[in-house]
Amino acid sequence: MLTVDFSALAGSKSAPLRVVGNLPYNISTPILFHLLDHVGVVQDQHFMLQKEVIDRMVAQPATATYGRLSVMLQWRYAMEEVLFVPPQSFDPPPKVDSAVVRMTPHATPVQIAPALLTELVRVAFSQRRKLLRHTLGAWLQEKGFAGNFDVQRRAEEVPVDEYLALAQALHPQGV
Repeated sequence: MLTVDFSALAGSKSAPLRVVGNLPYNISTPILFHLLDHVGVVQDQHFMLQKEVIDRMVAQPATATYGRLSVMLQWRYAMEEVLFVPPQSFDPPPKVDSAVVRMTPHATPVQIAPALLTELVRVAFSQRRKLLRHTLGAWLQEKGFAGNFDVQRRAEEVPVDEYLALAQALHPQGV
């Protein structure tokens, strides 16, 4: 699935793709990031995943599960957990809980350079327990950023819209 070109698969079809699957737990995050590159041809996505991964996908700021995955996916998708699947639903039962998530692309996502947001969020969350001044603050100085951004917080305290606004301020032309 990591090598599938969903944009080419959609081809000249008039209807966008509906992507459905039971993602392998050990590579679910790389698959989700791969699909970000093809969100423009997707109507919606429904996946069964490890519950812990879905908790990270839909997490809100200032929670232990909020992180890089939360920010990157929430930039492009509205997401909701639609079904809890206990281990007893499988034979043999796994040692983890599962759930199903619905991911619907935002109709008008914030236009930013994906590589810039990826780098910004990676730097911000590189040392989760430290204040952003130690990680993102230095990175912003290297970029010559002269705007205002509160680096006296931890990465998990910054809402998605503030990361998006910062990326726009760094590269106003967007994509």
